[in-house]
Amino acid sequence: MNSPTSPTPNHRPGQLAMGIGALLVAAVLAIGALSIPSDAGYAGVGPNFLPWVVSAALAVCGVLLIREVLTGGYRQMPEPSGAARGDWRALAWVSAGVLLNAALITTIGFILSCSLCFVLAVRGLRMSEGKPAGGLPQTVKDAVTGILIAAPVYWLFTKVLAVNLPGITASGWI
Repeated sequence: MNSPTSPTPNHRPGQLAMGIGALLVAAVLAIGALSIPSDAGYAGVGPNFLPWVVSAALAVCGVLLIREVLTGGYRQMPEPSGAARGDWRALAWVSAGVLLNAALITTIGFILSCSLCFVLAVRGLRMSEGKPAGGLPQTVKDAVTGILIAAPVYWLFTKVLAVNLPGITASGWI
């Protein structure tokens, strides 16, 4: 029986899992940060500085989430919106886009693989909203939009930041 001073558990099981999950991810990041050399670089900080900051911030968030759950649950949280069940077909389209991007990026290049990912993900997101997925004209429009997004990103990374991304030509422009 609960005493008058102890809060009544008013949380969903997933709420506690979120806090514990945040602490676990923080621990994994901290373990990974241990393997990064700590030699001071530019401005006196080493390459392991940012992973430690992220790990610490995530650990603080995890502790605060768990404290919130143990003191009564997320009290200010509105009721969830959307469908009661997940849309598995939409998830399949988005997942296919991400997986094909990863599988094809070195074969067909960054721009085309990211554009394919965009086309498939947008189709899945439309379906999740209950809208038509789109026929051939919409797919072509999505592909052009994907290219218009991916190409400047590719050029920014390869030409301005000198980050090597897979292309399909030796010139480095596509």
